[in-house]
Amino acid sequence: MTSLKKYLYNPFALVIGFCVLLISIFAVLWILVPPPPKVIEVATGFPTGLYYQFGERLKAEVASEGVTLNVKATGGTIDNLALLADPNSGVNFAMVQGGVADVSKYPHLVSIAGMFYEPVWVWYRESAFKADGGRLQVLGQLKGKRVAIGNEGSGTLALSTALLKASGISEDQLHTQRLKPDQALEKLSKGDLDAVFIVAAAEAPVLDKFYQIPGIHVMSFDQADAYTRNMPYLSKVTVPRGLLSIEYDLPRQDIQVIAPTATLVTRDNVSPAMISLMLSASYDILKSYSRLQKVGEFPSSSGMDFPLHVDAEIYLKDGPSFLHRHLPFWTAVWVGRFAKIVIPLLVIFIPLFTYVPTAKNFLLRLKLARVYAELREIEKNAHNPAMRDKNFKDLEAIENRVGNIKVSMMDSKELYDLKGHVGDVRARLNLHA
Repeated sequence: MTSLKKYLYNPFALVIGFCVLLISIFAVLWILVPPPPKVIEVATGFPTGLYYQFGERLKAEVASEGVTLNVKATGGTIDNLALLADPNSGVNFAMVQGGVADVSKYPHLVSIAGMFYEPVWVWYRESAFKADGGRLQVLGQLKGKRVAIGNEGSGTLALSTALLKASGISEDQLHTQRLKPDQALEKLSKGDLDAVFIVAAAEAPVLDKFYQIPGIHVMSFDQADAYTRNMPYLSKVTVPRGLLSIEYDLPRQDIQVIAPTATLVTRDNVSPAMISLMLSASYDILKSYSRLQKVGEFPSSSGMDFPLHVDAEIYLKDGPSFLHRHLPFWTAVWVGRFAKIVIPLLVIFIPLFTYVPTAKNFLLRLKLARVYAELREIEKNAHNPAMRDKNFKDLEAIENRVGNIKVSMMDSKELYDLKGHVGDVRARLNLHA
């Protein structure tokens, strides 16, 4: 106990203890604020689709910042959502088609930004619609036709089903087939299908193969405004004549299509640094990416199913943070991580520094109180002749200790009062001697 009291009265021991506490708190916070991963994975779609190509572009962009991005080919949006919702899948990000997800099933997913339009292209054989002048203008004309509506797990299947339902068409009124794009293309070219639903950006490589099929046209949605009013996640997009292919003059006139927005989605516990990295890379890619969108229209905060992550909202509104604007990515990450730890510590400890003078005065009083306790004991035994030598020896030790006490000018009175009291005790001992 005596040893413990000795350390409690020692200011150096208290300072060392405070430093150990500070370092311990810093270490705990450092562990609780982990760095972003250096290897991430994004779920895309078929290798022939634009999701996959966009993932490859992202991979090249983030590689320059020292991050490895693995692009995972999947069956489409539904598969991507399932992978992203599974914490053991290894997937960190996913491309998701707007209007497909049941948000209530994925409460922990958030949007980073809309990336580009994905129009619904309905390719049809002119010969299958002779009774309508060889033109497909409303989906109601598909009744009784052989139609490919997308493969299982794809956003095409989910959206085509929703469009047919909104048009009052049930699947038993059609001869539907759930096919992958390449399978649908092959059957359409052989005449085994009358129409094919494809949801893809205008630049998607899979569309190139449709141009070469004789007698094939792409539908103009005459009811585009009605669909967008009833399905808010859709946008009406005008496709100028020849935009898809100048060589094949497709489309052969300006047409209207309806388009969901392709969105980059992640989990709500994503590192803010990763959001900054992915958005920065996306801006560089989308500067000259899609022929259907206006310059600067994407990345966008509209047309998304999942709520926008707060850090993504700030980035889209104000741009990158000061650190990411002026420092290399990983330098900004470590500086930001350090700041997230130091600032809370300063908030805690700066107010404590205002109590330093009080604490210092308290420590001095503790030290003086210890001396007074010893003086009181000596004075108590001053009448005892048997303890005469011990009393003088203890008093001499106290005088030496008091002589070595250093105090500030403001505390000099307390020290000289103590020295006077020590002198009084010596006078009392001399009197009894």
